[in-house]
Parts: sequence; structure tokens; C-alpha cells
Amino acid sequence: MPAQPFSPEVVSAVTAHMNGDHPEDTLVICRAFGGRRDATAARMVGLDAEGGDYLVTADGAEEPLRVPWSYRLTERAEIRREVVRLYREGCAVLGLEPR
Repeated sequence: MPAQPFSPEVVSAVTAHMNGDHPEDTLVICRAFGGRRDATAARMVGLDAEGGDYLVTADGAEEPLRVPWSYRLTERAEIRREVVRLYREGCAVLGLEPR
């Protein structure tokens, strides 16, 4: 498998942005695609070419969760497109109106 295409700085910037500006979107993604509909909070803790890594809070405890991308990402701009896609599809799965 090819090496991680995203530098630690990119991963840090993306996770900080998601956790700081889009915590509700992250929760939608984890509830819809992570098998934890009961999650009360979620934060992104990493990502690579294959998917995003999260910590979700459910039943009062935090647990790791991974959500795969729809394809192998190689460029930073693809991360945003995939996260937006997951959010919008997640809203549909959960019966929510996207913002």
C-alpha cells in the first residue's frame, strides 16, 4: 500500500477544523456510518487515504470508530469533498435536514 499521502500538519489542520467548526457534522457522520446511532458526541482524531478516525462518546464512554472514504484519497482537496459527502448522505440516512 502506498504511503500516507497527508502530512501530519494536514491531518492536524483537518481534525482541528472539524472538531472546532463542525462537531455536529462529525456526530452525524459517526451516527450514520459508524454503527453508533446512540453516540452523544464525536471528534475526529485522524485520517489517511482510506478513511477517517474518530472517538465517539456513547453510554458515557469514549470508543474509537473508523469511517471509510468512498475511494482512496490522494489530495487534500478530496478530504473536504468526502467529508461533505458523508455529512449529506448521513443526514439522509438519519432523516435530518442538512444545514
